[in-house]
Amino acid sequence: MSDKPDAARHAAGAAAAGRQGPFSTDPGLEPDVVHTPRHTESLDPVRDIGFPGEPPFTRGIQPTMHRGRFWTMRQYAGFGTAAETNRRFRYLLQQGQTGLSVAFDLPTQMGYDSDHAMAAGEVGRSGVAIDSIDDMETLLAEIPLDRVSTSMTINATASTLLCLYVAAARRRGIPAEALSGTIQNDILKEYAARGTYIYPPGPSMRLVTDTLAWCAANLPRWNPISVSGYHMREAGCTAVQEVGFTLANGLAYLLAARERGQEVAALAPRISFFFAAHTNLLEEVAKFRAARRLWGRLLSERFGLTDPRALMMRFHTQTGGSTLTAQQPENNIVRVAVQALAGVLGGTQSLHTNAMDEALALPTERSATIALRTQQILAEESGVANTVDPVAGSYFVESLTARIETNARALIEDLDARGGAVASIQTGYVQKQIQEAAYRYHTEVESGRRGVVGINRHADGPAARVPLHRLDSALERRQADRVAALRAGRDDAPAGRALGALREAAQGADNLLPFILAAVEAKATLGEIADTMRGVFSTHGEGEA
Repeated sequence: MSDKPDAARHAAGAAAAGRQGPFSTDPGLEPDVVHTPRHTESLDPVRDIGFPGEPPFTRGIQPTMHRGRFWTMRQYAGFGTAAETNRRFRYLLQQGQTGLSVAFDLPTQMGYDSDHAMAAGEVGRSGVAIDSIDDMETLLAEIPLDRVSTSMTINATASTLLCLYVAAARRRGIPAEALSGTIQNDILKEYAARGTYIYPPGPSMRLVTDTLAWCAANLPRWNPISVSGYHMREAGCTAVQEVGFTLANGLAYLLAARERGQEVAALAPRISFFFAAHTNLLEEVAKFRAARRLWGRLLSERFGLTDPRALMMRFHTQTGGSTLTAQQPENNIVRVAVQALAGVLGGTQSLHTNAMDEALALPTERSATIALRTQQILAEESGVANTVDPVAGSYFVESLTARIETNARALIEDLDARGGAVASIQTGYVQKQIQEAAYRYHTEVESGRRGVVGINRHADGPAARVPLHRLDSALERRQADRVAALRAGRDDAPAGRALGALREAAQGADNLLPFILAAVEAKATLGEIADTMRGVFSTHGEGEA
């Protein structure tokens, strides 16, 4: 029996109701009024949907997914000094967090020590200040590094922070082979959306691929890169653009590694991804399913990979910071719950839930605990983890998954025609696409076409007052004094020799990670290491190709 009469009847009834939308983040994903079997008739149940733990991995990368084991609950934290952040880490672990996620301050991300003039006013503000091996050892004190995995959101200085982590573990007698975790190490999205880059693209990609190769040889349990769509989504791109641009960057890293002699088949299983979860619940669920399916298909088509382990997409999810509002901040608890649900239904491997006060300040212990409890309630009480991929077979979700995959593939092919992801970023094409999507979204909000509760819908009522986290105003001076004291108290000769060796290696073609590790163990600071490479590589200015 045809379903068209029913669809037409429902469409007519909805049109009479008068809601105009938009009903999607992307004009290409606007849903029909009602979805029926005709929306999925082109999909093959085995080829396109399949079973959990089997290609094309639409339904998840493990046969039992969250029924067998909950996702890693990894709350993002970092502020002030290493000692302050260590106290927050240990508090969150006591509350049931199952993995660490480190936020670094802007000077650390940009390769400046805390006593550098460029660091003034930013030390410890957006994350923790890490200048040396002593700071890293303090950050990780009393944390069982051989049992707790650590994710570090760091890019331009990722190789140095990784070496600091390995060196701090060695001081405690923990071998590199026992360490598990992830560094973001995704420099392309920095050029595209975020801006915390140091060196030009060529040397930056060299540092990325050097890190991939060094981890393959020395850190068997470590993910050496987390290709991040999150920050591009935060900058304003759509769900389709998040998938397309992120996967294009992932392909670019594999190509760069292959050009330097690395085996793609061995590297692919160690690449992880990082996506945002926004509040359009089913669109986000479909986005995750489409990204997983498309990544496996691209690796098969472009690199000839057949090993299911190499075709799996593993990803971390963070709820959308850009969706949080300073107005009526308690509403953010609900937004985060919906977004976290999207991550779980979409099959994430780990999850960070933002705190309700993050549009106003760094999270308090109370707000961070509420955010963690949100994950725990989803895991323990909601029932959504009791069966694998419970949305499978939905006419709407399956058709939307297919549309996101198709549109994201078209976007990747568009970048290919322009020379690939790196070339498209260097010409500013990717940045322009993100900016146009952001402008369209904000125009819709400002005009009232897109509703945001507390902003242009239901905005009346008394202003909420929530307690905020306050940073100690003296922390910057203390941290600057700490790094100055380290320099004054160390033996400068080993540090100087190590930095000289790093400079010479940067001028050649050797892998730089062993030289960076030797420098941090000789108590060279993060800023000294970055300055050494600045002297060889130069720096990259905004707008440069």
